[in-house]
Amino acid sequence: MVKDQIRWRLQRDFKKGKFCFLIGVDNWSIELQKSEFYSLYLLLQRINEQLLGIKNQLMDEESITLELEQLPWYIELKGNKNEWSLRFVFESQDQTRSFEMYWPIQIAKNSYYEIKKMWESMD
Repeated sequence: MVKDQIRWRLQRDFKKGKFCFLIGVDNWSIELQKSEFYSLYLLLQRINEQLLGIKNQLMDEESITLELEQLPWYIELKGNKNEWSLRFVFESQDQTRSFEMYWPIQIAKNSYYEIKKMWESMD
């Protein structure tokens, strides 16, 4: 399964073995294991639930920052109730690799929804 957009891409290829999910934004990409992708999906669900929980209390242009940490991930959402960016920090539990990703406002929502659709299509 491949989802390519102008500034980002999302791919799932189980033939690749251990690192079968690819997330790319602009000029970078990272490959994730199935368990890492699943934990990212879960954390994105949680931060979206937090946003939905406060959305009706926010004015349109009111700035917000939401942070969640569940190892191996840390996620930070910044923006307003309708537009936001996402920053991720990943610390491998195996201490084999670490990385950071950033999804700007223009692509954060779409990337989130496509990750959600990709994971849920596997059930």
